[in-house]
Amino acid sequence: MSGATDTAGLSAAAIARIDREIAKYPADQRQSAVMSALAIAQDEKGWLSTATMDAVAAYLAMPPVAVYEVATFYTMYNRAPTGRFKLTVCTNLPCALSGGDHAAVHLKKALGIGFNETTADGKFTLKEGECMGACGDAPVMLVNNKRMLSWMSDDKLDALLKELSDAADRGEGAPNGGGKP
Repeated sequence: MSGATDTAGLSAAAIARIDREIAKYPADQRQSAVMSALAIAQDEKGWLSTATMDAVAAYLAMPPVAVYEVATFYTMYNRAPTGRFKLTVCTNLPCALSGGDHAAVHLKKALGIGFNETTADGKFTLKEGECMGACGDAPVMLVNNKRMLSWMSDDKLDALLKELSDAADRGEGAPNGGGKP
């Protein structure tokens, strides 16, 4: 293990995964693994606290501000606890014109929350996303940054909410409850 010894409570398995990402780059460019390291940390913790980002920065021998810049630029990183399922709807112009805005309104109404809010039961957080690179499949969305869904009609959205709600009731879903609030 290279880098700092304070890993903000990341497991040995997470550190090993980060080390595998670091190994993909020249030894003097370990900071190139920052996006992967943040994703690994978030997968384990559910969200990225300042302490976790500081530990990633130390481990990669980077200034903490450089890690914060990455974590604040990309919407895939959760800098606060989220619900078990984070639903990110693309509202970039092509998706918005092809039903993304309608999908967002439908989800807001069905969940009773707005963007950047979490349902009272902690199951869902709704986020607005920028281009997901699938404009022809609009409206598109991501579930927990890992599962992309296309052509999301009202019926498909309702079925998804039921599927995920049932999964949450069974204790399935994001690690650590997605970082429940």
